[in-house]
Amino acid sequence: MSSMTMPSPAVSGQPPDEAPTQRRSTELWMMLFACGIVLFAFLNVVGSLKDQHLGTIFEYMVAFLVTVLVAHVAIRLRAPYADPLLLPIATVLNGLGVVMIYRLNQAGRNGNAGSGAPIATLSPHATTTQILYSVIGVVVLVVFLVFIKDIKALQPYTYILGLAGLFLIALPAMLPSSISGVAGTNAKIQVSLGGFSIQPEEFGKMLLAASFASYLVVNGKQLSLLTEKWWIFSLPRRRDLLPILVVWALSMILLVVEGDIGTSAVFMGLFVVMLYVATGRRSWAILGFLLFIVGAIVAGTIVSHVWQRFDAWLHPFSTQELIDLPQPSYQLVQGLYGMGSGGLLGKGLGGGQPFWTPLVQSDSIFTAFGEELGLAGVMAMLLLYGLFVQRGLRAAVMVKDDYAKLLVTGLAFMFALQVFVIVGGVTRLIPFTGITTPFLSQGGSSLIASWLLVAIFARVSDTARRPAPKPIQDEGMTQVVSLR
Repeated sequence: MSSMTMPSPAVSGQPPDEAPTQRRSTELWMMLFACGIVLFAFLNVVGSLKDQHLGTIFEYMVAFLVTVLVAHVAIRLRAPYADPLLLPIATVLNGLGVVMIYRLNQAGRNGNAGSGAPIATLSPHATTTQILYSVIGVVVLVVFLVFIKDIKALQPYTYILGLAGLFLIALPAMLPSSISGVAGTNAKIQVSLGGFSIQPEEFGKMLLAASFASYLVVNGKQLSLLTEKWWIFSLPRRRDLLPILVVWALSMILLVVEGDIGTSAVFMGLFVVMLYVATGRRSWAILGFLLFIVGAIVAGTIVSHVWQRFDAWLHPFSTQELIDLPQPSYQLVQGLYGMGSGGLLGKGLGGGQPFWTPLVQSDSIFTAFGEELGLAGVMAMLLLYGLFVQRGLRAAVMVKDDYAKLLVTGLAFMFALQVFVIVGGVTRLIPFTGITTPFLSQGGSSLIASWLLVAIFARVSDTARRPAPKPIQDEGMTQVVSLR
């Protein structure tokens, strides 16, 4: 009797062990390239403005580089198969946002051009604060990747997530205007205590998206098959839709009462898209559009500043909208003039006058980039946003778990719709609503929520790309024995 040892044919067909290492190395090089773009943008600002110190820029860049390197290490260790494009895209967008906030913070200081004085709504330490929020966002990413090893671990908590989301959205409405109101507006969208403020709705809508996904995964087939007539539409039975409709209606009412119409539109789109994906019925898209039109008309009738925004969109250059108090179209028109003066290639970072636009560091930061980077620059940024959404949808297509697929699809669409609403508003494609531009705008809640979205996409793409466990017989050498 003799025996010989041969490698199993299946062993050579397995993905090489270095595949995740190569993917993370690609991510690292792209992330360093993104940091190079941010450094180049900082140097442009230093060269354009007066009394700038390279030491300050160096400190900001080191802090930012260490922050994104921590994010890279966390993904390398906890999600090695994750999409390598997610972190570099987030890095360059977040970094450019920090650069623009630094540039705006220098307006009216140290002999630099300004509107007579530094921007009143921008503190002297705004750049440091924005980097601090970036650090918190990365900490949230790390914590999520460490404790959530599979996104479907959230699926059993349908109603807990829904109630938590509703509470976060309702919280500003339950507080006095001195704590929840935004100066100069009728909106109650924040919780501000001791100089620190947070917008809980940024996290509330993500919790509600997770709750919707959980409910629709369990009841999706029933909603698709058991239908009844709603006017001219064949839609799921009312009693099957009642729980999710109640949650959606309450959240929409709260958002309208709080005066956050932009987030209401984004949340409406999220709800309709998730229902469409879960049921496969095109009638939801049609009905959702009709409901949005009706809701906009009703909101314009009930909430006065909603109609003001709509009228300012139609007649932005009229005396009544532009000059007469409270000047509802002044912010929009200043942004349009700024982007128009930027032309194709822009005036260069530090070379424009974006400080004339009210709240340019938050609601209208896209117009500042349009003025100083030009059409070419903002188109490149929109391509980055589109690529980020595409990578999220790609992960949703690849993953096998229905809950993860539905949740990531909804979140990716919500992100895309948020970018469309704010960019469409400042370019006068649609009525202007004051919401943040993801990764770019000043503010902690939006930035932290954006980094949390990176963590969710990374976790799901890691799950989707991770190879199946090797069969037992393929682990090691297969013994082939021949008898004579």
